[in-house]
Amino acid sequence: MAASRYLVFDIESIADGALVSRLLYPGEKLSPQQAVTRYRQELMAKYENDFVPYTYHVPTSIAVAKVDAEYRLLDLTVLDEAEARPHVITDHFWRGWEKNGRPTLVSFNGRTFDLPLLELAAFRYGLAVPGWFNLTAKSFEQARNRYNIEAHIDLQELLTNFGSTRFTGGLNLAANLLGKPGKMDVEGHMVQDLFDAGKIAEIHDYCRCDVLDTYFVFLRTRVLLGRLSLDEEHGIIAETKSWLTSRAADTRAYRMYLDRWGDWPDPWTAKPAKK
Repeated sequence: MAASRYLVFDIESIADGALVSRLLYPGEKLSPQQAVTRYRQELMAKYENDFVPYTYHVPTSIAVAKVDAEYRLLDLTVLDEAEARPHVITDHFWRGWEKNGRPTLVSFNGRTFDLPLLELAAFRYGLAVPGWFNLTAKSFEQARNRYNIEAHIDLQELLTNFGSTRFTGGLNLAANLLGKPGKMDVEGHMVQDLFDAGKIAEIHDYCRCDVLDTYFVFLRTRVLLGRLSLDEEHGIIAETKSWLTSRAADTRAYRMYLDRWGDWPDPWTAKPAKK
């Protein structure tokens, strides 16, 4: 297999109920689930959004797509899929990044959520990540430098000139502009409830589909930057569709994605509407 030049990834996470109970409701003897439920209710009442801050989270699913230097998809896997152990997921992510030669990470809004959560998880589980926390390097060469796109390409940052504007609509909008499914039956705010219901497989499926959306958005940004022509992008997309089709029988997420597959509405070849 060709070397991985990029790792396109997405993370799904859940609140650590025991931590929420211990820190926010000491002495009340709330169960982890009771504590999370109460905290979400309080957040909703105050902010009209019940998403628990990432500092209370642990990863429950990470999907990673390996992509070569020509932007072709090599593999897509969910880390520790069978058991979904947060400490093992975190270890596999950082060790995999090192093992593959520290490829460029590619995310959508990973700068403000995915990577801070994974850094905090490494802290929590006692994992050393010196290659990422290379604080002795020059500031612009450090992997965590916001403008170091050799270490991490946050596609949302690229599309907003590093946060100069808001990207209303998020990954769902960006994917839909390209004809891809975007959000389907699951959205991020539903992950906690799915986990509480024991629906880990559905979370993994959602994470896989988000990575596919991110990958196709990544390809179009390569067109935007002049790294790929539109024809080259179309060729890679066709190859990727064949790749997904050949594996769809064994992977429900690929079947879901293909069922809602759409092609980019090309304005350059569209026939003009009749008057």
